[in-house]
Amino acid sequence: MAEKLAPEKRHSFCHGNQKVFEWDQTLDEVNMYINLPQGVPTKLFYCKIQSKHVEVGIKGNPPYMNHDLSSPVKTDSSFWTIEDDILHITLQKRDKGQTWSSPIEGQGQLDPYAADLEQKRLMLQRFQEENPGFDFSQAQFSGNCPDPRTFMGGIRSD
Repeated sequence: MAEKLAPEKRHSFCHGNQKVFEWDQTLDEVNMYINLPQGVPTKLFYCKIQSKHVEVGIKGNPPYMNHDLSSPVKTDSSFWTIEDDILHITLQKRDKGQTWSSPIEGQGQLDPYAADLEQKRLMLQRFQEENPGFDFSQAQFSGNCPDPRTFMGGIRSD
C-alpha cells in the first residue's frame, strides 16, 4: 500500500530552457536524477555528498553542480548510482519526515501549492508507515496539513 503514496511524478528544476535535475522525496530520503551527457564514459563522473553540500561533475572539469543542500543529510546512508545514462543521488534525510521544498538551497523551490501537496503526501506516508493495516491512499486533508515530522509527538523511531 505504501507504493500508492509514492510521488506521482518528479519535480523538475530548469535553468533557462535546460533541465538541470529532477527530484522527489519520501519520509526518509530525497532522490535527485540528472541526465548525463552522451559519449562520456560513466567512470569519469563523480558525486561528493556532504552533510549540507553536494558536488557533481566530470573528472578534470569544473563541477556541473556545486551547491549547498536545503537541509542536512546522513552522509553514511546517502549514495549515488548511474543507470541508463541517469545519475541517481539518494540523500538520506537527517530529519525524517521533514518536507523539503527543493534539494538545493535557493534553487527551484516548490511553489506554496506544490509544497502543501508534498507535505500532505508525506503526512499520509507517515500514517501508512505507522498503521500498515490501513490504506490511506484515498485520504484527504481539509484545511492545513500538520507537519509530518512533529505531528502528535513526532515520528516514532524503532
